[in-house]
Order: sequence, then structure tokens, then C-alpha cells
Amino acid sequence: MPLAPVEDKVTITELVENPYPLYRRLRSEAPVCAVKAVGRVMLTKASDTRAVKDDPDTWSSDDPNTPMKRAFQAHTLMRKDGEEHKAERGAMMPTFSPRNLKTLWGPAYETFAGRYLDRLPRDEVVDLFPTLAGPLAARILAEILGLPEASDDDMQFWSQALIDGAGNFGWQDEPFERVDRAHMAMNALLEKNVDRYRAEPDQTALSVMINADDPIAWSQIVANIKIAIGGGINEPRDALLTVLYGLLTNPDQLDEVKRSGNWGAAFEEAVRWVAPIQVSARRATRDTEIRGIDLPKDTVVMTIQASANHDEDLFEDGHLFNALRAKNPHQSFGSGPHHCMGAHLARMMLGKIMLPMIFDRFPNMELVDPSSVVWRGFGFRGPLNLPVRLN
Repeated sequence: MPLAPVEDKVTITELVENPYPLYRRLRSEAPVCAVKAVGRVMLTKASDTRAVKDDPDTWSSDDPNTPMKRAFQAHTLMRKDGEEHKAERGAMMPTFSPRNLKTLWGPAYETFAGRYLDRLPRDEVVDLFPTLAGPLAARILAEILGLPEASDDDMQFWSQALIDGAGNFGWQDEPFERVDRAHMAMNALLEKNVDRYRAEPDQTALSVMINADDPIAWSQIVANIKIAIGGGINEPRDALLTVLYGLLTNPDQLDEVKRSGNWGAAFEEAVRWVAPIQVSARRATRDTEIRGIDLPKDTVVMTIQASANHDEDLFEDGHLFNALRAKNPHQSFGSGPHHCMGAHLARMMLGKIMLPMIFDRFPNMELVDPSSVVWRGFGFRGPLNLPVRLN
């Protein structure tokens, strides 16, 4: 069987600024393609990305050649398989139980959301990235993880430093220096809170993990709190900004969603349209093949859920935002053993609480100059700004 064809003209800059034209071309011409700029074989069809995620025996999450271990100063659960992954994931899962979502984190998020909305100025242009989406995502995550003393700015700085370090495929010095500074602050705060949660346990992630009957190693508790910091801010932040952009640029859809109250469908469409986490890596544990392309053992593939979510086999006009879409089998929360732990939390916070709340308070909110909104990101993607007038 042939090896994957090579795409050697695409640059990292193109992937960061707008990868969708490449994905559309690859789905049509070379759905299994080695992209030189990232040193990975990209999979761009939905059936292939899902099949890989659902077959952990053939496709390991441990990609040893990413900057992730260097960035996180640890081997985290995101790069583990089997029982080891299951044990570490299970250590944090009680925090995200349905009971806790309903009785603790839902009410907490609603309180914070009301507070942060109260601070917004009316009848003037305000950018919702720094004034609402970023800080609110940071605040609720700090509470859930058991780091209430961390400021919104701290949480956002740490998160971005971790993300930039994990995505530093050019192995440049500055992102690693920045994330090392973040580690010093995070480590100090985590150590400070251990005695407190041993004395007064609660349902926060840090407390649940250190008070478990058979706790995982402290080094892994620390690493996996940091995984949550790295991914738990940008995803709800970017999803909120994306769904607001989608609804405000499609007023007929917004009117229908207001009428039906189906805010959850609008949220699902937003994360399909622009997946907050765009790509994931998997390594072949044996010689295998996809679509007649030979993939030798240790080949690293990138499952491009951003592309899978636009796949013409599943979605009509997948490049367009459509909150009224009937079927939406998107892959933005992953699949298989690494399915996103915070998926139900995100759906509750945005689809059930924030969207109806913000449009109830500001029923005539308008997006100011949609063309000024800047979208960026290859591994993680979302708007960098969202200027609106609230009224």
C-alpha cells in the first residue's frame, strides 16, 4: 500500500489564520495526508477521525514528540492510555457528577454570570472577550478546581501559557519560559491549599483527589489540575463568543431560537461550526492502514475534528452557522476514552444558563462591525474579540 501523500507548501501561519480551506481541499483530494509543517498525518474525514478515537488499542494517546510534556512539566492523563488513564480521569470525575453539576456548579455559575453581566456598560461598545467570556470562564473554573484565591487574570494567564507551551511545535524559548513562570505560581497555590482541604473536604477537584480512599500520586494531581486549567477556560470562552457571533450575524435564526428556547441547539452548532479544540494527536501502536494508505507503527496522526465537523458526508453547508440544523453529530467533545470530561458542564453553563440570561438582559444586543472580529488558532480556535453594543 502507498504511504500518505505529502503536503509541503502549507505553513503554520496559514493553519493558525484560517485552516478551513486546506481541510476542505484535503477532504476532497487527500483525506489521509502528511502535512510537513506539523510533522503529522492529517485525517480530515469524520468517519476516520471517529474510528481512530474509538480504537485506543491501535491508536495511543501517547505522542512523545509533542511539546506537551515539556510545557506541563509532566506526563498528563491526556497522553495516557488504558488503566493508567482511567485511574487518573476517575480521580477527578466525582467533581463533575450530575448531582454536583445540578446542586453546586450550576447555581455557582448562575450567580457569577449575573455578577459579571451586571458589570457590563449599556448603550456603548464593549468587547465581550476581556469583559465577560474570559473572566467568567476563569472564575467558575477556579471555584470548581478548588483554587478560589486565584484571580481571573491569574487563571487566564496560566491557561494561555499552558496552551501556548503545549502548542509550541517550533520549540521556541519564550513560550516555555512563560509557562515555567506560570508553574511556579500554580505549584505554590496548590501546595498552600492541601492542608485546608484535608481539614475541610468539599467537592472541588483538588479536594476530591487528595481525599480519595486511594489517591493518585501528588505529582499527577498537580498535572491534572493544570490540564483542567489549560483546557477549561478557552473552551467555554471561545464557545460563548462563537455562538454569540453566529446568532448575532444570523438574526432570523436568533429570533427562532428565542421563540423556541432551544439555546442548547445553538450552543451545539457553535462548537460544531468552529470547534474550540480543533485537532488531537494519536500514535499507531502497530502497522495499520486507513483508506488504503499505509501507516507504519509509531506514525502520528492528527484527527482534525474541525474538519470532521464540516464533512460533506454529514453536513449540508457545513461551513455555515445554522442554529436550526436538524442533525448535528459533531466531534468537538471527542470520542472514546478521552471524551471531554467537562462536556456536560459546558452544555449546562452556556446552553442552559448563559445564552437565555444574556439575551434576556440585552434583547437588542448588536454586533458592531462583524468584519472586525479576528479568528485565530490551529490547535485551539476562537474569536479574539467580540465588539457588541448592549441594549
